[in-house]
Amino acid sequence: MDTAETAPGATALLVMEEARRPDVYPPEVLAGIDRLVDRQRPPLTREQLDANPEALRRAEILLTGWGAPVLDEAFLSRAPALRAVLVAAGSVRHMTTPAFWERGIPIVSAAAANATPVAEFALAQILLGLKQVHRLSREVAAARRFPREVEVPGAYRSRVGLLGLGHIGRLVADHLGRFDVEVLATDPLTDADTAREMGVRLVDVEELFATCHVVSLHAPLLPETRGAVGARLLNSLAPGATLINTARGALIDEEALAEVLRARPDLTAVLDVTHPEPPAPDSPLYALPNVVLTPHVAGALGRECHRLGLLVRDELERFVRGRPLRHAIDPARAASLA
Repeated sequence: MDTAETAPGATALLVMEEARRPDVYPPEVLAGIDRLVDRQRPPLTREQLDANPEALRRAEILLTGWGAPVLDEAFLSRAPALRAVLVAAGSVRHMTTPAFWERGIPIVSAAAANATPVAEFALAQILLGLKQVHRLSREVAAARRFPREVEVPGAYRSRVGLLGLGHIGRLVADHLGRFDVEVLATDPLTDADTAREMGVRLVDVEELFATCHVVSLHAPLLPETRGAVGARLLNSLAPGATLINTARGALIDEEALAEVLRARPDLTAVLDVTHPEPPAPDSPLYALPNVVLTPHVAGALGRECHRLGLLVRDELERFVRGRPLRHAIDPARAASLA
């Protein structure tokens, strides 16, 4: 008989924001977790944990997600038994600290699960961009008639550019492999052979922006990428091009973007993320007709969040059974992740 299923041993504590907890950790996921570990009740929010620091004393495994606690020296001093952190969310940059990495505690991210809906959203917008649906719909509404002729790139031998080949960028590239399009990418951490295996051709960022009919951003926000998409690259976009951002709003110099879009009504910017988020009430992004603003809906929402909890449950099972983790973050690469 498998003792891990009948006699939980390790103690786990669930800490995350209350509003999204039922989506990330629905009853069936919690039931699976409870067969593997002794989960402390009740689950806590970060604020409740701050008010009850002794709750960490026995915790060997921290289960968390949105609203995760910061793993700093103060937190670690209250969690002497901590052996693993499993995060049902994409990024862990906001919660990890040098003190945490020094402890050598494995940390799992559900970025791979969160990548699925983001890639689906990006793919949908890319295909719409190749048909220039947003441009044509605003022109039809303004003219109150259909154009006599419609010229669009379409999804046949057109060029799609991906800025970044992380979890999401690679998944988007995989989706695009089902279509007759040429996929170009810029990613300093991906070599040409790896890109070729993905069906992607690596190019520099200048060629990416100047020659692609659609450019989709999937780069992490780092000091060197903040504001990297500025006036020079934006002005170089091909006629009728679509720019899609489902990554981080601060990748784009939004002031420059607004200026370029005013001067280039042929361009379309699909922005699921902005900086700040949401934009300030007086932001020109609200009023520009060639901006499509969505309120950060590309990532996991509602039932889509179940995938994140399922990934954590599966990783928890591997951990308690002594199997290698599939989604543990390599500390050497942590600084380059989103």
